[in-house]
Amino acid sequence: MEIPLLSDIVIILGLSVVVILLFQRFKLPTILGFLATGVIAGPHGLSLITATHDIEILAEIGVILLLFIIGMEFSLRNLALIKRTVLLGGTTQVLATIGLIALVMLLFNYSMGEAFFMGFLIALSSTAIVLKLLQDKGEINSPQGRVVLGILIFQDIVVVPMMLLAPLMAGGSQNIALELLLMALKGAFIIIFMLVSARYLVPRLLYLVARTKSKELFILSVVVICFAVAWLTSSLGLSLALGAFMAGLIISESEYSHQATSNILPFREIFTSFFFVSIGMLLDFHFMIRHLPVILGLTLIVLLIKTLVATIATRLLQYPLRISLLVGLSIFQVGEFAFILSKTGTTYGLLTEQTYQYFLCVSLLSMAITPFIIGYSQKLALGVSSLLSANQEEVPFAPTDAASDLPNLSDHVVIIGFGINGRNVARAARFAHIPYVIVELNAVTVKHERQQGEPILYGDAVHGNILHHVNIHQARVVVVAISDPEATRRITASIRQLSDKVHVIVRVRFVQEMEENYRLGADEVIPEEFETSIEIFTRVLSKYLMPRDQIEAFTHKIRADNYDMLRSLAGRNTGMGDFEADLPDIEVASLRVYTDDKDIIDKPIHEMDIRKQFSITVVAIKRDGNTILNVNAQTVLKQGDVVYVVGRPDDVMRFSNYLKND
Repeated sequence: MEIPLLSDIVIILGLSVVVILLFQRFKLPTILGFLATGVIAGPHGLSLITATHDIEILAEIGVILLLFIIGMEFSLRNLALIKRTVLLGGTTQVLATIGLIALVMLLFNYSMGEAFFMGFLIALSSTAIVLKLLQDKGEINSPQGRVVLGILIFQDIVVVPMMLLAPLMAGGSQNIALELLLMALKGAFIIIFMLVSARYLVPRLLYLVARTKSKELFILSVVVICFAVAWLTSSLGLSLALGAFMAGLIISESEYSHQATSNILPFREIFTSFFFVSIGMLLDFHFMIRHLPVILGLTLIVLLIKTLVATIATRLLQYPLRISLLVGLSIFQVGEFAFILSKTGTTYGLLTEQTYQYFLCVSLLSMAITPFIIGYSQKLALGVSSLLSANQEEVPFAPTDAASDLPNLSDHVVIIGFGINGRNVARAARFAHIPYVIVELNAVTVKHERQQGEPILYGDAVHGNILHHVNIHQARVVVVAISDPEATRRITASIRQLSDKVHVIVRVRFVQEMEENYRLGADEVIPEEFETSIEIFTRVLSKYLMPRDQIEAFTHKIRADNYDMLRSLAGRNTGMGDFEADLPDIEVASLRVYTDDKDIIDKPIHEMDIRKQFSITVVAIKRDGNTILNVNAQTVLKQGDVVYVVGRPDDVMRFSNYLKND
């Protein structure tokens, strides 16, 4: 018997593979591939899908699992670390965008509810697309990356109250005050239920399940929690998605959240793909072609409004104009959660069919151009900020007490970026009594560190006026230790334009970034990935008892050759053929005495004849917290001793087994 749904699933997944492979070749986001699949297979395309209602059910499951995972990954403790960015930046971006979009909609004679609901939709940006692009560019830990992450977190959270407000905005109730009261009571019940479950019920349940060591039972329990809470909220007249988010929050407070996330993630990926395909199926491609000029105009309006609002929100966080523009150019698009919210809007009549089509077209177009806009965002932001900051607009935040000493500062170290590496350099300079000055983008960090007495200035070192301000022409060394690859290159070039004599040390994450920074004028480029490898291998060689001077010569050789040995493929000449490691075939080990054998315990070492039996030498014994160094033939072993021995690895292993009485 033929099952229509099965053939539709095969068509969707098979077509998705082909389309996404094509999109990946052009470096386009996977989400766009799923949306394009829906357009092709949907009723406005080739009409390949027949069981559209069943596909929508699979899509609803995808939404539930998506919000469930977001709830599990949401941490109140982690949120506290970036609370200022989330609350101030996120609130400003969302509320201002809603207000401006609603104003535009009201000018076109839309109702108040429709106008503000469209503001809800446009205010949301694509977490999946933006974070993936920032990760690919290595900018997720950069200042703009952190601000973008904070605003996107706020958007993900604010979707929930938006869903709750949608029925009220539709005007379906005659008594709004009563509806608000009922909603508040339901919300209070859900919150109390969530707190009790997170604190007492779920951790106990998952502990009992985890004790069985049954992977199947654990996955089943997590899925039941997810859908049970979603069903509960649905029964109360709230959305399934809200329940799934609450279920995720409940599990997130337990120690099993990471395992639960890893188990559910594959299911989420499959079902959310159906969601994005189902959205694509709703797009009328013929409508898009007929109204293309209007759609392009609306997309431009959305781009300008969201970029402007996000830029202003980031400026309120006291970031420079260049960083603020980078944030604005990153989150200008309409996001995937807007599609989820739009379903609620169509249900309650807040979106007409024509408005919904306009929304879909603008959303897809804004998502499609996101990779290209973000790709050119650095050049755009730098050009605009350089033009607008020609009057040294970026310097006003520089602390006056620290700035007053700068004219007399010479032969000093300039530290650009006050993260972990910058702090360590400053600590070392302070210890060695070397004068230094720090340039940092985070105004909160600048204020705090200035109160601690650090010579720190607020500013964007990409601009030459900041470098002038820290007397770059009189400095001996500049250390560039920031997490923004593009900004690092521009800072290096700016330093070289201002000074030929200063020694420039640049910290990068990946070895691919080395060559370009050397070309721009860096004297030394230190890649984190290879320095980590060197540190690991140094410890490996130490474990093999290679002499310390030989280890140092080995690491020096690697660095002197610009890490060529680590970069080279097998069989290539690394230039280290004349360097041979002389590894002694001995091991120094610490072994605990577990045995209670009378032939070993309380017996002098010479009677045990250890050296003859095992070819090892006991050099020290640790007993009751004290170390016995003068080990001789009369020394005895006791149960629980830690014995330090020297010998060949296989002999040490035999002696270890002997002490365990194996």
